Amino acid sequence: MSDDQAAAEWEKLRKWLMPFGRFKGRHLYEIPAEYLCWFEQRGWPEGDLGRLLQIVLEAKRQGADHAFDPLRKSSVRSPDDQA
Repeated sequence: MSDDQAAAEWEKLRKWLMPFGRFKGRHLYEIPAEYLCWFEQRGWPEGDLGRLLQIVLEAKRQGADHAFDPLRKSSVRSPDDQA
């Protein structure tokens, strides 16, 4: 993955909110690992959403949840933010 691609993924993680389910309206990086594991077992959503959820789960598994701290500090929930 190039630096530009990584930056684009990071920006999506900053903006995107879960569009459905128990954690609807929450930032993807705020979704508990247990819920993400449920998707892993049952099947990831298609497209960008599924890929981003997989990134979040892998970070949490690696003990790197703190990597999302800058997003937590800078995030502003806005319906217009969602791409």
